[in-house]
Amino acid sequence: MALSVGGLKKLCLSNVVELKFVRRNKLRIPPTRRMLCTLDSALLNSTLGKEILNFKPPKYSPPYNAASKGLVVVWDIIMQDWRAIPADSCEVVTAITTKPVSTFWNYFNTVLSKMTASQKKAFMDK
Repeated sequence: MALSVGGLKKLCLSNVVELKFVRRNKLRIPPTRRMLCTLDSALLNSTLGKEILNFKPPKYSPPYNAASKGLVVVWDIIMQDWRAIPADSCEVVTAITTKPVSTFWNYFNTVLSKMTASQKKAFMDK
């Protein structure tokens, strides 16, 4: 199911969203990528968000209008950096609410914190 730029952005503002999408660079293998992302400023700007998720506010805006290209700029939780993802090729796998924020941290502590580097790579390539 294709999402609108606004719909994906709205979902990411109050959730950590697991997405699967087609990579923009068609030469990448595999051609799809899975991601955990969010735009929840309360989560990202919290002490744990800065220390554990390594959140850094953007230093500058992209040199292009992301929305006009069908892209949403989100914080990639596994890669711990900003990413522009194509909304029209996204499939929402699941959404973990960040209200209350403890819901996400419970998920983080039981699932994500236990993942090895190779398990994270396998997750992203799945």
